[in-house]
Amino acid sequence: MARVLNFIIIKQYHSLVLMAVADANYYFISVDIGAYGSSSDTTVFKNSAFGKKLEGGQLILPSPTYLPKDENGENMPYVFVGDEAFALSEHIMRPYPRRNLSVTQRVFNYRLTLARRFVECTFGILTNKWRILHRALDVKLTTCDQIIKACCILHNYVRKHDGIRFKDKLYGTELQSLRHTPVRSRISSIENRQYFAEYFDSPKGSIPWQYEKI
Repeated sequence: MARVLNFIIIKQYHSLVLMAVADANYYFISVDIGAYGSSSDTTVFKNSAFGKKLEGGQLILPSPTYLPKDENGENMPYVFVGDEAFALSEHIMRPYPRRNLSVTQRVFNYRLTLARRFVECTFGILTNKWRILHRALDVKLTTCDQIIKACCILHNYVRKHDGIRFKDKLYGTELQSLRHTPVRSRISSIENRQYFAEYFDSPKGSIPWQYEKI
């Protein structure tokens, strides 16, 4: 996911994008800084080093495997979770468009939101810990990049030494999201999403409270 940070050059406001991958322990796994804030998530992701390696099959990812309690089912790829701004692909899952959804599709969107909350909280922890990110940075572009990278590195250092606290799960981010750009998805990716959706709506993959939340 990506968030926009502002900086100032000769009293004119500009913005940079922090594109990041985070894990379930609120660590930044990969960050890409420097794209313009007017770019869409999809454009920033495709131009990032991480995005190029993922699309080119150069990332070392686990092999596809069956889902929990679904030993006789399909082997499914490991995926990264994104919001509506990202293109659906073999290793990127995004929610269904929020119109005329079936129960199965609404359950999938809810479960995806639960997973995506970890990266949202990671951005929130970052901005709440390092208050310099609460305001525009009156520095050179290269210095702005270094400040953001330093904050991300320090964030991981603090997480390692502080551990995970309950209140970390309650943080939200004040950073702006990027604009959404409609993109087409591959047929195989659509089929993968449908398989995940049906799994989450089945006794094998459901959780007790999910129908109360949709």
